[in-house]
Amino acid sequence: MRILVLGGSWFLGKHIAHGALGRGWAVTTFNRGRSGRDAEGVERIRGDRTNPADLERLAGHGPWDTVIDTSSSELPPRDVLAAVTALRRAARRWVHISTVSVYQGWPHRSLTDSSPLLDCPPDADETYGYTGEDGSPTKYGFQKAGGERAVTEVFGDAGVVLRPGVILGPGEYVGRLPWWLERAQRGGRILAPAPAEQRIQPVDVRDVADFALDQAAGPAGGGFNVTHPEGITFRAFLEACLRETGSAGVPVWADPDTLVEQGVKQWTELPLWRTHTGVWAVDSTRATETGLRCRPIVETVRDTWMWRAADGRPVAHPRWAEHGIDPEKEAKILASL
Repeated sequence: MRILVLGGSWFLGKHIAHGALGRGWAVTTFNRGRSGRDAEGVERIRGDRTNPADLERLAGHGPWDTVIDTSSSELPPRDVLAAVTALRRAARRWVHISTVSVYQGWPHRSLTDSSPLLDCPPDADETYGYTGEDGSPTKYGFQKAGGERAVTEVFGDAGVVLRPGVILGPGEYVGRLPWWLERAQRGGRILAPAPAEQRIQPVDVRDVADFALDQAAGPAGGGFNVTHPEGITFRAFLEACLRETGSAGVPVWADPDTLVEQGVKQWTELPLWRTHTGVWAVDSTRATETGLRCRPIVETVRDTWMWRAADGRPVAHPRWAEHGIDPEKEAKILASL
């Protein structure tokens, strides 16, 4: 099996590269060489995927059985279209990493793989779309929906789209789970979002990587929601963070109305917390029936802490600074409860 990973030097892309090498596959990575280090054993090709000449040069290194695209999250649909068009002659199959944000109903309604998508043309530029007044839909979701259309229009049934929700695990660059772990380690009274029994369904980066590789070699096409089918309660999640960090911290559960009134920013100041009912109601039945296997989230918590404790440093990314509530603001809210 011979695959091309667009990206491949950090987080999901790097786990995919390592996993493919572990299966005995030949792996080529294509990136600019500015973020992270490619896995040992891959064929490294440097270039800019937004440069037509670089794409044409890359196509000459083929053919590949499958391209796995992990690097289009910040690109407009027209750049995805340019890549799939340029590489169609060099690849039999395309696995595209997308997001649940492409759904019209996210995050307000429960979702399945057949839920309606946002509408965006495959050749749209970065100006297409909008973000609603309540934060949904998002311009990001429109852009990613257009990228999906580019893949399906060029690769047809040979195109596979994976739609994760939140991806956690060793190497995480966003900072959601690392923040909770570091907050747990500091101890004391910890502001926590009620209800404590709310189930969340983040998925481990290694499980997403394994599923992407399975689809790279498999016959199925179309879209798959990639979310944890069982999930974990927020209480159990924080207990795992406290346990792994050896902390005696005590969660103080605040109801959503109180957090909103106190101006706590959803999704960032208390990572993984959002009041919309559909955020953690994304069905992944098709993926699990096709082979998605998700480890318990407590293992993700443990392994992420081990990575951080061993001086695990993520690739620098501006989203890291967005996550976590200021200690003074947290203390003020806790004092008011």
